[in-house]
Amino acid sequence: MVLRSLLILSLLLIAIGLGAVGLRVLAPAEAPATVPAEAPPPPPPPARARILVAARPLSAGTLLKEEDFASREIAPGEVPPDSFAPGGESAAELRGALLRRFLDPGVPVLRADVLRPRDRGFLAAVLRPGLRAISVGVDVVTGTAGLIWPGDQVDLVLTQELAANDAPLGRRVIGETILADVRVIAVDQQFLQGAGAAEAGTGRVARTVTLEVTAEQAERVAVASRLGRIALTVRAIGDGVAMPSGASLFGADVSPALARSAISEGLRMRVIQGEDQREVIFR
Repeated sequence: MVLRSLLILSLLLIAIGLGAVGLRVLAPAEAPATVPAEAPPPPPPPARARILVAARPLSAGTLLKEEDFASREIAPGEVPPDSFAPGGESAAELRGALLRRFLDPGVPVLRADVLRPRDRGFLAAVLRPGLRAISVGVDVVTGTAGLIWPGDQVDLVLTQELAANDAPLGRRVIGETILADVRVIAVDQQFLQGAGAAEAGTGRVARTVTLEVTAEQAERVAVASRLGRIALTVRAIGDGVAMPSGASLFGADVSPALARSAISEGLRMRVIQGEDQREVIFR
């Protein structure tokens, strides 16, 4: 009886073991753990180029300043071949250049659109129709201590001294305003350039000033340069008062002492008789 029970228990244990083995065999295999793959980096943005464009409407004939330009990004394949890239070199090249054609805001500035101060024909392009350019020599005194800049309006004052035999003492030194309200277009080789003109000329005394005049005024300046010394006087902004033409100021008009000396000296007259000359003084 006992043997029979042990046999039955052994058979049950064997059946349970075989069932466990069968379940393990028939169970689906566990998938190995997978590591998520890293996403590829995004492609870099396409390269962009920067060029100079008009910052506001610019008329033909404008003398350009730095604030006339702005920078704009465009695709490299759209860059015009003669455009300017932002930077100090382009700013120096364009500062004071003359614009040949009208530009709308945002339009690229091309090399064919500008005439630079060193280019041939720049001075002729700066002049207004019918006018001429003439230069006069100046120094630290006649050039108003170097404080005259392109764009100023000036008067030209001629002072000359006559020979002692040609005029009495009080009328030997004469001052005359020969031209009034004349536009300065260049100082030495510095043309009208807004603030840049002042910066470029700092610490340097000008030797020539170029004026914009009519043909008749150019002749007057040329003759006056041979007669005596020309001084420039700067006019106030908006001063439209013209100086009287033909008015002369003599030494006696400025100095009362010289006027009294001239009166005491008396009037002189040169008497010429044939080859004889003598001077008569009327007291």
